[in-house]
Amino acid sequence: MQHASLKKRLLLPVLAAIALVWIAATAITYIDARSELDEVLDAHLTQAASLLAAQSPHEIDEIDTEHAPQLHKYSRRVAFQIWENGKTLRLHSLNAPQEPLAAIDHGFSNRLIDGHPWRVFSTWDESGVHLIHVAERSDARERIAREIAGHLLLPLLIALPILAVLLWLAITNALRPLIVLAQDVERRDPDNLAPLQTTSAPDEVLPLIERLNRLFVRIRETFDNERRFTADAAHELRTPVAAIRAQAQVARGASDDAARLHALDNAIAGCDRATHLIEQLLTLARLDAAGNTAMASTSVRQLAAEVIAELAPAALEKNVHIELADGEDIAITGLPVLLRILLRNLIDNAVRHNPSGTLVTVKTTRTEGKPALTVADNGAGVAGEDIAKLSERFFRPLGTAESGSGLGLSIVRRIAEIHGAKFRISSAGAGGLCVAIVFPVD
Repeated sequence: MQHASLKKRLLLPVLAAIALVWIAATAITYIDARSELDEVLDAHLTQAASLLAAQSPHEIDEIDTEHAPQLHKYSRRVAFQIWENGKTLRLHSLNAPQEPLAAIDHGFSNRLIDGHPWRVFSTWDESGVHLIHVAERSDARERIAREIAGHLLLPLLIALPILAVLLWLAITNALRPLIVLAQDVERRDPDNLAPLQTTSAPDEVLPLIERLNRLFVRIRETFDNERRFTADAAHELRTPVAAIRAQAQVARGASDDAARLHALDNAIAGCDRATHLIEQLLTLARLDAAGNTAMASTSVRQLAAEVIAELAPAALEKNVHIELADGEDIAITGLPVLLRILLRNLIDNAVRHNPSGTLVTVKTTRTEGKPALTVADNGAGVAGEDIAKLSERFFRPLGTAESGSGLGLSIVRRIAEIHGAKFRISSAGAGGLCVAIVFPVD
């Protein structure tokens, strides 16, 4: 698909507008000039008729029709007749016909004579004896009007190419900042995300440059996050893989079955931890593309009950009790699959990182009129300075007994962002932690 040049988009409409305005002005001037011309030439006809009417009868008889006086500079296109008593043709110009020039005896009329249009003025002399017709070819008037229009249009034909060149140069100069900007972007290395300079940019280009700079900042932050995520993921995966290798070596060198089985059990546990970490990493990667998925109305309380039922065996094994507290059954517009992952990570974190005998309470309610989900526990809690870091990727507080990937709350926060929800972590009243997800009102 071809894209029109910005110069052409600016130049052609401007030239077209100038031409249209000039042509419209010429048309208006032509119409006005034609009207004025008709009045002037009509006045010439009446003046010529008055001159003829002022002649005395014996002067009329003495006029030589072969050498009739020039009444107008367009005399070849002007004719006259003098009729006695309106019946006898006493005098006429050489180009006048033998029949009357007009069918009326007073005022203006238009006649077609020998295939040519004529404008005729008729009047009687003071004696009332002589009827005078003075006529002019209408095409003479048309020629004068065309000459006036030509004189008006000629400057446009001369000026338009000159204007086109001047406008082209002016537009090229005005668009130079865009050309410089395009060259700057084209010469950049792929990893150069430094802000574009705005020093010489005109006001109209500044919004574009500012938005590009903001885009560069977001891209740079994304790249930095991905690099950091990749480095952290490689580090986190290295640990369980090294542990599995070590346990495999122990099992191979074990001298008795008990030691070998113990090493193999540890290797299997390491595989489980690595599998869990990989699943979390894949979940995070999939979340970036989940924002474009169609959403549907979802019951958060029903999802919570299903997730609690899934995690109940693991919780019972660790002697952690999970309860779904009484509350409102809130329905939100969201992605059920992601909301299930959110609930699973919240409840699984509370079960994993708390001691035996902990109570984990899941509640659906409304906070300030907005749907809210809270998962709270009465476990050991986290130091105040670490609470704000809990949702960072791969962060695990010092002294954490249960191993984990450090990605659970990062996943929860990302899913909350996809749903436009607010993610809050605070200390619970009983000493544990409370995570609240406040959804927007549909």
